[in-house]
Amino acid sequence: MTQITASMVKELRAVTGAGPLDCKKALQASDGNFDGAIDFLREKGLASAAKKLGAGRAMNEGVIQTYQHFNHRLGVMVEVNCETDFVASAAPFQEFARNVALHIANMAPEYVRREDVPEAVVQAERDLQMRILQEDEKNARKPEAILQKIIEGRMGKFFAGIVLMEQEFLLDDSKTVAEALAEAVALLGESMEIRRFARFAVGEDGNGAS
Repeated sequence: MTQITASMVKELRAVTGAGPLDCKKALQASDGNFDGAIDFLREKGLASAAKKLGAGRAMNEGVIQTYQHFNHRLGVMVEVNCETDFVASAAPFQEFARNVALHIANMAPEYVRREDVPEAVVQAERDLQMRILQEDEKNARKPEAILQKIIEGRMGKFFAGIVLMEQEFLLDDSKTVAEALAEAVALLGESMEIRRFARFAVGEDGNGAS
């Protein structure tokens, strides 16, 4: 069986716009055959999904979904947008929005997308990771370029902890929220986005994203 490499996955993602996990599965299903992997994704409707996400379509419809914990000490509001009121009222769209609200309640992201994270927050985390590395005897003598590569790896985990789209999806940890969104787009056939959210917990500082 052909070994599926990261570069193969990256190339397929660039062509189809599908998520990395879906691309890997497609390449595995086609034993590494690129054209076969594209056909696999098309059959599942995933190849065009991510392209629709950033295609400049107006997404002025959607819902504001809420979640409240049984003890009324935790609540979430999230806005999920789409192109048409027809899709906004469809059961799969409504279910996806509810699942996103549930995810936010449990996983407590702070931002929707990586680019929403303030540069000061990102730099502070980079500086912290550099200090940690420099204080570790095993890493202190490593070249600056190596330390930066280590930091980049750690920053990926940092973003996955606070950025909604990069978190493992609560209801299926084999995919990220971004990949779950792409699957919903493939199912419903039009652009969708998670625009903003707010999460409130009694006794905690409020946090949310817009």
